[in-house]
Amino acid sequence: MKKIAMFSMGTRGDIQPYLVLSKGLINKGFDVTLGSHPCWRKLVESYGVHFVSIGPNVDIEMEASKIRGTSKNPMISMLKTMNFVFKLINNSSNEIYECCKGKDLIIVSHSQMGATEAESLKIKTINVTLQSEMLPETKRKKTLKDKVVAAFINPIMAKPYNQIRKKYNLKKVKSMDKVMSKELNLIPISKYVLETNPYWEEKNKVIGYWFLEEDEYTPSFELQQFLAQGEKPILLSLGAMSFESNEEVNKLNCFIEAFSRTNKRAIIQGFNKTRKFVTLPETMIAIDSVPHSWLFKQGYAVIHHCGFGTTASSMYYGIPSIPIPHVLDQLSFANHLYRLDVGTKPIKASELNAEVLINTIQELDHHYVFYKSNVLELSNKMYLEAGLEKTIQLIEKSLNS
Repeated sequence: MKKIAMFSMGTRGDIQPYLVLSKGLINKGFDVTLGSHPCWRKLVESYGVHFVSIGPNVDIEMEASKIRGTSKNPMISMLKTMNFVFKLINNSSNEIYECCKGKDLIIVSHSQMGATEAESLKIKTINVTLQSEMLPETKRKKTLKDKVVAAFINPIMAKPYNQIRKKYNLKKVKSMDKVMSKELNLIPISKYVLETNPYWEEKNKVIGYWFLEEDEYTPSFELQQFLAQGEKPILLSLGAMSFESNEEVNKLNCFIEAFSRTNKRAIIQGFNKTRKFVTLPETMIAIDSVPHSWLFKQGYAVIHHCGFGTTASSMYYGIPSIPIPHVLDQLSFANHLYRLDVGTKPIKASELNAEVLINTIQELDHHYVFYKSNVLELSNKMYLEAGLEKTIQLIEKSLNS
């Protein structure tokens, strides 16, 4: 039995793609280990995936909310997030190295965790990239702008990984593409969302999203009762962007007012602290973690932050979106939804208020049949892509080569 390990840090959205891939590989007979923060042990093991603790037992929700709360500028927020993650990865290298020992393959996540350790141990690697903007266009002649951007970005990105490489007596790299697998880089995004860039190396494969149906999920009695009492509700699912370092009553009230004035029933996720200070009307219900594979099929539309996983789920499960992106990669995913006519024009997080939200919900209502038919058509195409199955076939081929 071939042994595979992969590692990821961050919020539930950062872990989910690798959790799905791990489960898919296990179903095909592989021995898979997924390493992450200690706080994700229960989640990972609930999928039947072997878990190993990597790094400190940090409060991910609190850290995410602190970064977001002190950084209104998307670029600064992204850089602070990267610095936070880099520090965690650096401090976790010894644990990652020990976990890599004896493995046949390391699947290197989008944060490049495991790449250096695998290189030191001479273990085969396959990469995963979630943000295609990070991939170099090696087949295109570099412009002056390209060179200026690279001169600024590459040292920032490479520095923390070079610190790890130094531990294992490996040469420094000047850019992150030098630590990537020479054989295969998986891009788990639908070809209907992202076309293969002709300037990429051949190893970069747009393979389709990874999904597993969670058929065993049973909603609470309260949630079932709420859904049975009226029309399909709007879903408010801001992911990590609804984590709070302090109560955000005004923000939550903004959504409640908009839902009330547009006569919308609503299911609200997140805002766990703030909800203690707010009384929801009978037309709204608060819930905790519920699988997208079940929840998104119950909703009229979903208001979300355009994280990688939530964006993919909105399309795959056929529900129109109202995008409210907060940081740089979310802005890109929000624009995909708008371009594909499966979501409204994105609302800037800095411009969010009740009136803007009401106008957007009314625009969605007016063109709802258009958005809904488009997203259902896209959903059917994505299902036929079978991204997870194709990914496993490529991994099998790599291991047997």
